[in-house]
Amino acid sequence: MTAPSAALAVPGDLMTLTGGYIYDRRLLCGLRALGREVAHVALGGSFPDPTPADMAAAAARLAEVPAGCPVIIDGLAMGAMDRAVLTGMAAPIVALVHHPLAHEGSLPADRRDHLYRTERDNLALAAHVLVPSPHTAALLVSDYGVPADRITIARPGTDRPMGRVDKADPPLILSVGIQVPRKGHDVLIRALAQLADRPWQAVIVGSALDAGHAALLSRLVAEAGLAGRVRLAGRVPGAELARLYGQAAVFALATRYEGYGIVFDEAMAHGLPIVTCATGAVPDTVAPGAGLMVPPDDPAAFAGALARVLDEDGTRAAMAAASAAAGAALPGWEDTARVVAGVLDRVAAGA
Repeated sequence: MTAPSAALAVPGDLMTLTGGYIYDRRLLCGLRALGREVAHVALGGSFPDPTPADMAAAAARLAEVPAGCPVIIDGLAMGAMDRAVLTGMAAPIVALVHHPLAHEGSLPADRRDHLYRTERDNLALAAHVLVPSPHTAALLVSDYGVPADRITIARPGTDRPMGRVDKADPPLILSVGIQVPRKGHDVLIRALAQLADRPWQAVIVGSALDAGHAALLSRLVAEAGLAGRVRLAGRVPGAELARLYGQAAVFALATRYEGYGIVFDEAMAHGLPIVTCATGAVPDTVAPGAGLMVPPDDPAAFAGALARVLDEDGTRAAMAAASAAAGAALPGWEDTARVVAGVLDRVAAGA
């Protein structure tokens, strides 16, 4: 077997349907499609709260990678790894930070402080750092002390829609994001409750990774009397998600923070008006004119923005046109892979 020219270390199941895992999986496929021999180093699924067994296994697997083979380490593991694991590696490290671990919502202060210190110190050991957005790059420079010349922005690719789908009636409001507090689905449901006098239906797609928060969402839907109008779909197959994007009239994500947000690119690829929050990388990701943005954690403001899109035909049409134009100009996953391949070549040459 040919020795790998690079490796990608990812904790847990690479097929997990979150933006970070989709990015990792498509990056691995894209690099291999370019003719690169890239090994997948599977790490334990307990990161970023690793068990001793998963930490020991990660140390053993990463130590086996030869010195001339750069290893991309996903941020879920990179930011929580024991420093000794990284200093024990012969291979040069390329960190892949989707968004800093300390910026995950609802973390206790001591946990946030620990993750911040660990990720900051570990990033200092990386030969290079990959990020999906200018926002994350700027954050790593300002808050984590990473030199700007050691950071490369590798924006996620986007798949183009296949064929046309008839729009749903009543209008479909689509939201896509795992069921965790950071995604703000609770804010969306509270906003929808304020629009009960209008004709619409809503589907929230995303795995229930936080069981307590998923239970809260179900309770909010029931208490608002929206059980017949809001569907918590959980994880759906790719073909079903594509159909929902095609049927939707508006994409809505009341997120509290995003390091990038692949779903916004997917919405623009389908030419959807977007209602979301001005937080994190969102203002840099959603194209001008394609979205209405309100402050996070403000159901009334979110309801007002949704009402504009639903009620004003001209506003909705103009936003859809801006969204479609931006979506047509988005890079593909091959472009992402080529950017990362260039980084790997430079790191290997430096090593």
